[in-house]
Amino acid sequence: MASPGEESHWINDLENALLEECSATDIYCICKGNALPDNLRSDVWQICLDVRDKGNQLDHFNEVYDLPNQTVLREDCANFVAKLGNEEDDKLSVISDLESIITFYCKSRNISYIRNNGWIELLAPILTLKTPRSTTYNLFEAIRDTFVPQSCQTDGNAFHILRLLLLYHDPELCSFLDTKRITPDQYCTSWFQSLFAATCNLEVVINMWDYYFQQSDPFFIFFLSLIMVVNARDQIISMKDESGDKIITSLSNMPCGLEADDVSDFCTLAQYYALKTPVSFRNDLLQTNYNTRGDNLVSQALCLPVTVHELVENTTHETTNVDAVRFFLVDCRPIEHYNAGHLPTAFHLDCNLMLQEPSAFATAVQGLLSAQRQALAHKSNAGGEHLCFLGSGRNEEDQYTHMVVASFLQKHTQYVSLLMGGYIAVHNYFSDNIDEFLQDHNAKNCVVCAPTFSLKIAQSIQKPSQSNDLFGKISAAMKSKSAEVKGKLIDYIVNPNGSPMPERHVSSTDKIGKRYRDVAPVFSIDDDHDNVANEHVDIEERQELVQIQAYLKKPEVIEHFPCQEVKVNGFMYKSHLIVTHTELVVLREIPDIKGAAEIIVKRPLSAIVKITARKRHPELITFKYGVPDGDNLKINDMDRFLIPNADKATKTVSDQILNQLKAKE
Repeated sequence: MASPGEESHWINDLENALLEECSATDIYCICKGNALPDNLRSDVWQICLDVRDKGNQLDHFNEVYDLPNQTVLREDCANFVAKLGNEEDDKLSVISDLESIITFYCKSRNISYIRNNGWIELLAPILTLKTPRSTTYNLFEAIRDTFVPQSCQTDGNAFHILRLLLLYHDPELCSFLDTKRITPDQYCTSWFQSLFAATCNLEVVINMWDYYFQQSDPFFIFFLSLIMVVNARDQIISMKDESGDKIITSLSNMPCGLEADDVSDFCTLAQYYALKTPVSFRNDLLQTNYNTRGDNLVSQALCLPVTVHELVENTTHETTNVDAVRFFLVDCRPIEHYNAGHLPTAFHLDCNLMLQEPSAFATAVQGLLSAQRQALAHKSNAGGEHLCFLGSGRNEEDQYTHMVVASFLQKHTQYVSLLMGGYIAVHNYFSDNIDEFLQDHNAKNCVVCAPTFSLKIAQSIQKPSQSNDLFGKISAAMKSKSAEVKGKLIDYIVNPNGSPMPERHVSSTDKIGKRYRDVAPVFSIDDDHDNVANEHVDIEERQELVQIQAYLKKPEVIEHFPCQEVKVNGFMYKSHLIVTHTELVVLREIPDIKGAAEIIVKRPLSAIVKITARKRHPELITFKYGVPDGDNLKINDMDRFLIPNADKATKTVSDQILNQLKAKE
């Protein structure tokens, strides 16, 4: 707190500044967030809200009070003024001003007045300034339009933003409220709508607004609300056995306990949390929050999103501010993608390990945390408290990245964010200087460069002459023959005896999968570690194209299951697993052709010798194909899928296999 001499000094400076042309920034430099003298508050607020030269907008008001719910508005104004304790003569004047201002605001915006929308409470602190009605209107309009989130209706973006901030700074408390199914719109709607005027006493609100308007930061309401919740964390968590409604009531009333002497510390703490939050999040979501348009980026975000610009600036520039955000970048792409280009400061954590080798993944996470501690200790540019995860930027691969991020959130890890656009955004950011900024960049293997790289190679080859056309035709014929031979070779691998697989009868001496009577079923829950004789990474060409809906209506289709096809390299593709009377068919959707797919898998059911699922991830199903090898099975190939309805899918396949076997007896 400033001494009387110091306080007198800055007040004198403020008075002199107000006599000249000064800005909100000038005022903050002088006042430093202090509560303003009553006689100067009106001028300061008008400057900070940029309404000093706004003029009298109420001149355009025709004084006709005919809103659809005008009676409700008049009642609300009268009831509110009755609580203020004004003299009788003043009451009529205040009621008239309130009704005029809100009526004109509704008419000028072509909107309706709704009871308990916070507007009347928002006007109460402004009325204490005792300014002309036109100035009161200008201040009200500026506060409503600039500082009150327009998206604070039920399930609005404002509440999703507050939850993301809580998840970032206090994931344990956020998890507790999520478990209780308590969302921010249930307890802080009035905080947002009235900037705390509906819940705090008048002196507290005025002092808070002094600080708020000097900051000129519309986003500050979120950090004030965040502090209100975080400060009450012990009280909230101690209510774990109470009903959700009781917790909501307790949270809603938290601002009531704030006193005028607490405002300075309260706002300073909110400013500290703002400093500890990525700025790109605020800048990018500001427009989303202060207009009525929806944005899936907010409502569907797994955690706090960060832009590539902030990440790059953060990791390449040093700062002396120990409280500023410093990122520790975690690259979650498959190893072959990481090796084809990555940021120099990135720590690699292969997201594929989470499903394929859980124990190795746990070890890698411990290594990550150890590397983070060491980087912080050595004050390295790569070191920071804030974990920023980077995926590829492609949906089919980033599902694994999201699973990794979710695992950290489940452990209540603080300061978790996700880079918007992933590696593709990083690549595009550096554009022509890619090799200068990315380490080990390899255009041939880089997921962004590879398609263009291949095209350039093709274009660099001279156009073939007429004599070369002959060789081209021979080459095409050879490729066709090669495909035929390859098909026969695959048939031989699956069925070396040469007999057609669908016609093979399973006898009591067969060892293929032990799958009939008095033996274990074809489906088993295990650790899925059978060796595959020649597990390969497919070099795929486009297969037969079909219309998905038309294919599903075929009479031979028994059941179909939406799924994700999981490749050996970790790529995932949106697909449909189809079970017919004799075959297992997989259609992979084509992103650029709506409703179309290509047939990627077409296997006879009799070729399936084993169906496995992981204990930890029962929805990840593997179909294994093979032949007998003595008393054992020789697994020659497999297909793996992430199926939400895995139980039903495996039962359908198993039942159909058994039906085939019974029919052959």
